[in-house]
Amino acid sequence: MKQVLEVLKEQFKYAPMIFRIARYEDKATYQSHYLGLAWQILNPLIQVAIYYFVFGFAMRGKSGVAGASYIEWMLAGIIPWFFISAVILQGANSIFNKIHLVSKMKFPMSVMPSITIVSNLTSYITMMVIFFGLLFIKGAPVSMYWAQFFYYFVAMLVFLFSITLLNATISVLVRDYYVMLQSVMRVLFYVSGVVWNLNTMLPAWVVDLLKLNPIVYILEGFRDSFVGHKGFWQEPSYTVYFWLITLVCLYVGSVLHMKFRERFVDYL
Repeated sequence: MKQVLEVLKEQFKYAPMIFRIARYEDKATYQSHYLGLAWQILNPLIQVAIYYFVFGFAMRGKSGVAGASYIEWMLAGIIPWFFISAVILQGANSIFNKIHLVSKMKFPMSVMPSITIVSNLTSYITMMVIFFGLLFIKGAPVSMYWAQFFYYFVAMLVFLFSITLLNATISVLVRDYYVMLQSVMRVLFYVSGVVWNLNTMLPAWVVDLLKLNPIVYILEGFRDSFVGHKGFWQEPSYTVYFWLITLVCLYVGSVLHMKFRERFVDYL
C-alpha cells in the first residue's frame, strides 16, 4: 500500500509538469503537418465514418437499444474506445520511449502514464463535444443519467492510469509484452462491443464472459448514460468487480514500478 500512496503522491506533486509536457508533446507530434493539431480530430472522424459505413449498413442503422439510432449508440462507445486504445498502446511504451527525459529532468517515471493520458484528452474532449452536438441536433432528451458521464469519466481515467502504469513497467522489463499488447488490443476492439451490440448478437453466457473485460464496463457505462438510460447502481456486483480489477492493477503496477524503476536504464 505504501507504493500506491507514493505513486499517487507523485502524480499530484508533478501535476503542473505533466500538463506542460503533454502540451509540448501535442505540438511536437504535429508540428511538421500542415493541419497540425487538427489531425487529432480528423483521424478519429475518418475512422468513425469508415466504421459507420461498414457496420452501420450491416446493422441497418439500428442499435438494438430502444429510441437510439446506430450512429448515436456507436459514438457513445467508440469515442471512449479511441481514447482508451490510444492511451493503453502509447502508455505501454511511455517509459521506454522517454527514459532520456528522466536523465535530463528531475521527475519520477511514474508520471509517464499520466502524461500520455493528458496528451490524448484534447482529442477525446473535442469528439465528445461533437457527440453532444449530434444529440442536440437529433433532439435527444436530456436525462438525469447524463450526469453519470462524470462518474464513468473518472472511472476511465483511474483504470487507464492503473493499467498503463502496469503495462509501461512490464514493457520495459519484457519488450515482447508490447508487441503482444498490440495484438490483444486489436482483438479487444471486436470482443468489447465497440461497433456491435453484444447483448443482441450473442448468447447471454458469452456476454457475461466478455464482460469480464473491464473496458466493456466503461463502454457500456457511457452508452447507458446517453442512450440506454440505465444507472451504474443497477448492477452493483459489476461495478464492484470493475473497481476491484482497477485497484488490483494499480497495486501490482505500483509495486512493480517502485521495485524496478531504479534499474530501468539497465534493462534498456
